[in-house]
Amino acid sequence: MNKIIYCITFTFFCAASSFAQLKFEEINLNNGVIQLPGTLTYTSDKSPLIIWVHGSGGVDRNGSPANYIQQFRKAVNQENIAFFSYDKRTANPKNAAFLNDILIEDFLSDLEIVMAHFKNDARFTSIILAGHSQGSSLAMLASKNADQYISIAGAGETIDKTIVKQITNQSKELGVLTEKYFKELKETGSIKEVDPNLLSLFSPQNQPFFSSWVALNPIDEIKKVTIPTLIIQGDKDIQVQILDAQSLHKAKPNATFVIVKNMNHVLKIIEKEEDNLKSYITDSFPISETLIKEIIHFILKK
Repeated sequence: MNKIIYCITFTFFCAASSFAQLKFEEINLNNGVIQLPGTLTYTSDKSPLIIWVHGSGGVDRNGSPANYIQQFRKAVNQENIAFFSYDKRTANPKNAAFLNDILIEDFLSDLEIVMAHFKNDARFTSIILAGHSQGSSLAMLASKNADQYISIAGAGETIDKTIVKQITNQSKELGVLTEKYFKELKETGSIKEVDPNLLSLFSPQNQPFFSSWVALNPIDEIKKVTIPTLIIQGDKDIQVQILDAQSLHKAKPNATFVIVKNMNHVLKIIEKEEDNLKSYITDSFPISETLIKEIIHFILKK
């Protein structure tokens, strides 16, 4: 009996010792009235720092419920790379009263606040922006103040074209309407009458945001990026296509370009097609080891 207790205690001590090497900091940043709480984790000073740039939607610092950002954090921390992610303004209930008339530029402004916080932090040797999905384009715009840029599942076209394709895959009729609405939005700045089936997408409060987002062309913006660049895309992604990554690479041919087999949009390994959507709502699917390996190699050159 004593022997069993000793073994359990020893295992706990080892785990506690290993855990103690990882440092956590809860950091509360503010962009005016907007609160952007986040978590910094790192194992030692003088390490590179990844700042995560969120995709669309109300994404928190962990990427709940799939927790793909949390899994990403753990994986890069194990390679002595620091990581910071924050609750997107649309994920924080405390910001609810200030979320009217959001524009794409607001998310860029939030990112710039985060980058400014770490700009002169001597603990970190470099700043790497890892932009996921929508965040890929935002990170391009902020890249002048970073040392390396990573596009993960980033669109290679304006958002209207991507959404038209996604809607068309569900309904050709609604796809035609979606294309018509985007055309009207670009020409007039608003949509007079919206089909009820598309009202959640093109509601009056969403229209200014889409109008600002449509104006952002990732092909034009990636050409302006002057820092080392990695473009990485999964072949099981049902939201962003391999063609998008290829278009980005064509616009920036000196970028490192990687297609990850069996990785989907939330960076999980998918063996069965029926598991793709399921992986969005649970953290039971593993994050791609190849994704992490390629990012580590890009940052550390090893």
